[in-house]
Amino acid sequence: MSLQDQYRSKRITAREAARMVKSGDWIEYGFCLAAPRAFDAALAERCDDLTDVHIRAGVSVYPSLAFESDPTGERFTWNSWHFSGLDRRYASQGSAFYIPMRFRELPRYVLENQPTDVFVTQAAPMDRYGFFNFGVSNSHHYGLIARAKKIIIEVNEHFPRVHGGHGHGIHIDQVDHIIEGDNLPLAELPPASVSDVDKAIATQVLAKMHDGDCVQLGIGGMPNALGRMIAESDLKDLGGHTEMIADSFVDMFQAGRMNGLRKAIDRGRIAFTFALGTKRLYDFLDENPFVASYPVDYTNATEVAGSIDNLVTINNAVEVDLFGQVCAESSGTRQISGTGGQLDFVIAAYRSKGGRSFICLSSTYRDKAGNIKSRILPTITPGGIITDTRATTMYVVTEYGMFNCKGQSTWQRAEGLIGIAHPQFREELISKAEAMGIWRRSNKR
Repeated sequence: MSLQDQYRSKRITAREAARMVKSGDWIEYGFCLAAPRAFDAALAERCDDLTDVHIRAGVSVYPSLAFESDPTGERFTWNSWHFSGLDRRYASQGSAFYIPMRFRELPRYVLENQPTDVFVTQAAPMDRYGFFNFGVSNSHHYGLIARAKKIIIEVNEHFPRVHGGHGHGIHIDQVDHIIEGDNLPLAELPPASVSDVDKAIATQVLAKMHDGDCVQLGIGGMPNALGRMIAESDLKDLGGHTEMIADSFVDMFQAGRMNGLRKAIDRGRIAFTFALGTKRLYDFLDENPFVASYPVDYTNATEVAGSIDNLVTINNAVEVDLFGQVCAESSGTRQISGTGGQLDFVIAAYRSKGGRSFICLSSTYRDKAGNIKSRILPTITPGGIITDTRATTMYVVTEYGMFNCKGQSTWQRAEGLIGIAHPQFREELISKAEAMGIWRRSNKR
């Protein structure tokens, strides 16, 4: 049978695909931008026919019509590997839940721990060799392909074809059904606005960077600011090895700052596992030999990323305590985002020869009542999740300075972290440090 004959024999409508779902099934949507659109809409139409259907997704960018068709949560339960703003909204309704994970381990979770009845993901149209390219999302898809009882591809002509790496596509022989989707444009996440605080923090990090460094950037205003500043700097021969690729990498490449020529692995290429940005980024990824899509257990493996000399990782935090513990994913018990790959890259950077890890946060924020609160705290807010343990934290950076926690005792950490807190809160923090027994009498005030 020819490839086209196979394609025709496996082609079904979204409604036909949704009719295959049974009560009690576990459905996995493609990660982030790869989540299905036509299938989800068809599943919503079946709301009254189903009960106890579990949907797993991650970094949701498209509203789920299926989930939103069931406001009571009796039909569909939403489970997310990493919260976006949309996932937070769903969680506030009471029937959406976070799945704790270390991102590099996710393929193993779906291979060993989580049943999957249906895996449905968007992909680029089949090529002449019979492959569907996952484009903007590789993540843990190979594990789902190995484990899922049914594999459904929803074709989207807007998906870029992205080089690998590996795990960046699936052959028609492994596909059970094909939906010719609605070909909707990919969701876009414009670069975050950059504040004066972001610029102040990014300036300090930039001063610690050198020619030939390999860069990982998290999401947010500060990493975006740093990417722009690197593009405008005189740094050269930078590499890229990251979890999420964003528009800032396009800036660095097009400015001639990033060529990857000094990397020990994936030389001359940016390795990444998923993308989220603007159409400019998606166009940049299309058929570009400079980028390489890999599963997350490659990009985020500490032994892989850590084998790259001079790995520089830059990530955000919600709060840091005087022991050097980092909470980057919750506000008390309220889940904001997720562990993701932050811990992976914090560890990898220190494993790297010449590597540096930066946890960046503004010194303060305003609460709902407009009161100024410190992000440097005596201890993490009760219920807050420790994303990076105190033993793994390296540089912590605010607009007031930078402190390297590595090798520092508890009193040195207290002194150093108070020194980069907002001046308004330093005396209070000293008092709390004294009460906790981590302040030397000879310490500076």
